Amino acid sequence: MAKIIVDGIEVDVPPDYTLLQAAEAAGAEVPRFCFHERLSIAGNCRMCLVEVKGGPPKPQASCAMNVRDLRPGPNGEPPVMFTKSPMVKKAREGVMEFLLINHPLDCPICDQGGECDLQDQAMAYGVDKNRFAENKRAVEDKYIGALVKTSMNRCIHCTRCVRFTTEVAGITEMGLIGRGEDAEITTYLEKALTSELQGNVIDLCPVGALTSKPYAFQARPWELVKTESIDVMDAVGSNIRVDVRGREVMRVLPRLNEAVNEEWISDKTRFIWDGLKTQRLDRPYLRVGGKLKPVSWSEAFAAIAAKVKAAGGEKIGAIGGDLAAVEDLYALKALVTALGSKNLDIRQDGAALEPAKGRAGYLFNPTIAGIEQADVILIVGANPRLEASVLNARIRKRWRAGGVKIGLVGEKVDLTYSYDHLGAGAQTLADVVAGNGTFGQALAGAKRPIVIVGQAALAGSDGAAVLGAAATIASAAGRDEGWNGLAVLHNAASRVGGLDIGFVPAAGGLDTAGMIKAAGQGALDVLFLLGADEIDTAALGQAFVVYIGTHGDAGAHRADVILPAAAYTEKSATYVNTEGRVQIANRATFPPGEAREDWAIFRALSDVVGKRLPFDSLAQLRKALYAEVPHLAAIDQVKAGAPADVAAIAASAPALGSATFGQAVADFYLTNPIARASAVMAECSALAAGRLAAAAE
Repeated sequence: MAKIIVDGIEVDVPPDYTLLQAAEAAGAEVPRFCFHERLSIAGNCRMCLVEVKGGPPKPQASCAMNVRDLRPGPNGEPPVMFTKSPMVKKAREGVMEFLLINHPLDCPICDQGGECDLQDQAMAYGVDKNRFAENKRAVEDKYIGALVKTSMNRCIHCTRCVRFTTEVAGITEMGLIGRGEDAEITTYLEKALTSELQGNVIDLCPVGALTSKPYAFQARPWELVKTESIDVMDAVGSNIRVDVRGREVMRVLPRLNEAVNEEWISDKTRFIWDGLKTQRLDRPYLRVGGKLKPVSWSEAFAAIAAKVKAAGGEKIGAIGGDLAAVEDLYALKALVTALGSKNLDIRQDGAALEPAKGRAGYLFNPTIAGIEQADVILIVGANPRLEASVLNARIRKRWRAGGVKIGLVGEKVDLTYSYDHLGAGAQTLADVVAGNGTFGQALAGAKRPIVIVGQAALAGSDGAAVLGAAATIASAAGRDEGWNGLAVLHNAASRVGGLDIGFVPAAGGLDTAGMIKAAGQGALDVLFLLGADEIDTAALGQAFVVYIGTHGDAGAHRADVILPAAAYTEKSATYVNTEGRVQIANRATFPPGEAREDWAIFRALSDVVGKRLPFDSLAQLRKALYAEVPHLAAIDQVKAGAPADVAAIAASAPALGSATFGQAVADFYLTNPIARASAVMAECSALAAGRLAAAAE
């Protein structure tokens, strides 16, 4: 540790700390525009100037000088730094004056107004007159896609956007061209950005040069009610903030969580909000004479009750959707079980994941943050860039740090980092497990390997064998003590929570494929779909389908009864992410029309069918849930899976066949009912399809 005196306060900091970090450790605030903790140091803006004794006798950029660069005093005294001296104040005022030479006076129409770093610093260091009589320069606005709006007259060339897209997102598509007053930030050839994380440049931009295109001129920050919540667009469980005006969601922003998403979110997470208010189901419907007609809740419940009582327990089934919360799944399971049915499944894609084999068999056991400790990473049948964009950025972060080998078994795709493409399917995986080849040998000798298994591999004909092969690698001898490298990468927010509560067939029950087949053959009379839109609804035959969901998607089109439910922003709900972290999504607004929270729908329906559920409130439901599954009460905690379970899976695994692995996500932007209802996501999907078509030519 090194000592430094900051504004009279002596602190001990690591010698590789920058002066800016040392100032923050001492509680001193240093303004900055170009510096960001997660990006490389540029030192362009000079707003973070400080005065140092033990360094050059002039203001120093505190972001670009380390504590170890300072000399001690003549008698060995610690170096001294001032952040509020007259020299510093004058220097910062000069920098601000230069920054404002060309900045337009359009704060009243700028979407950054009210949360703009330049506004805040101008209040502290700006002057009341301008000494420059020249005209302000004009810069043409750039087209960089459907998500980010550019107003390049406002740009102060901090290059945060350039560094983010290059270093974190992994696309070299933004840069600075020209020199002096002709310098401009632009995309090459003014093409749309191709990253699934590009919306983060909006948060990074310290002025109003890059703002949200869908949110443009919609609201001001002081009009919005802000609610902390959890994202459900994928299984990462990114921490978000939902901003609402009245009953309408206006935008979604990231929250800091170092263990999950750091401070990034995917574009689907950020821009999905327009899909929350289109194609919504806001009242119950009943199919009469082949057409859906609006009815009252009592009429819808009566129709369901008549079918349920006529069917009997063995001919009733339930499939959980990708966005369902733990409480909703628990209530549906309780209802269907009370009706005498064993036919339940949360695995819409038929993935070979069995809760009975232990929690370690379906978790991302190394944890998301643990990716940064890996020495070898093997990706099996997954495309993390599309299935979990934020997690993919964490893998890229580990790759940029160096000292890691990455291999892929499956389709060759662009993951924003280099990797060894080992092969396309199960036979390649068998070779790797046997330690064949350069990568197989590296994996065999690794101390902290991670085997990321995607749903495309688990849902195929070799699913159980693939999981067993991954478990074999993870449980091999020579690994660091306590390291569990089996990492199941989910792409559905509901999957881990559903598996935790046992939303799978009981002994003798039917899984998703079995229920669909039975319904098509007339052996299943009633099927509950809790937001399950990713199945083949055309194969359900004459079964009576009850759809509980939020949007008029595939499930609603096939349904005989539609019960309108609440979206993830409209209820307090528990979600468990791919690593097993239990998180709470808070209600930001209320469901539209007559829609109700899913668990409340099942509670009300249970009365009508004569199987009253033993809870009347969310608190009572959670009490029963926590008594049955105690680890769900540990909010923001990860209950680790047992390594012995991984070894058992490896020991009982069937032999690998010859299947090849596809991709679980074909279109990143259209993976769920909310996304498919979003005009913004539709535009992004069209742009992505155009890029693929152009690349194919």
